Amino acid sequence: MVGPMSDEERRAGSQRLYTGFVVLVGASAGIMALSGGATLVQTALVTAAGLALGGALMWWLLWIA
Repeated sequence: MVGPMSDEERRAGSQRLYTGFVVLVGASAGIMALSGGATLVQTALVTAAGLALGGALMWWLLWIA
């Protein structure tokens, strides 16, 4: 039988979830830029901005929770 998660396992799982969310937002921004005909440099800049905004959004969501 499986026991409850330890605090360390819960923290590690939450960290992976947060990281995945930020990467998803950044990748989404990059894919939208590519589909809109952006150059590779523009796509890289938009992806970096998406990652920054994803991080800010995650911080805000954790702050209001």
